[in-house]
Amino acid sequence: MSTIEIISKIEALKEWEALAEEAAAEIESLRDAIKKEMDGRGVEVIEAGQYIARFTTVQSSRFDTKRFKNELGEDVYKRFCKETISRRFTISG
Repeated sequence: MSTIEIISKIEALKEWEALAEEAAAEIESLRDAIKKEMDGRGVEVIEAGQYIARFTTVQSSRFDTKRFKNELGEDVYKRFCKETISRRFTISG
């Protein structure tokens, strides 16, 4: 692939990423409007034609790594840490 082709692909990628960000913002706006309406009605489930929207409360548990480090120490924390290796793709400019 030539440098010109790479530049062309990067520019196309940037355009698609911008479009995706706009779409994501619109999606979030629509979700927020529906959630606000459901909160206003005081319901967790709403039927609208063929659609059923749910905005339910979910309880979950998460591991508190900061507290673990503070109470048991950095050395114990490091013994239980698992390193992972990944690759990151970025474009600057």
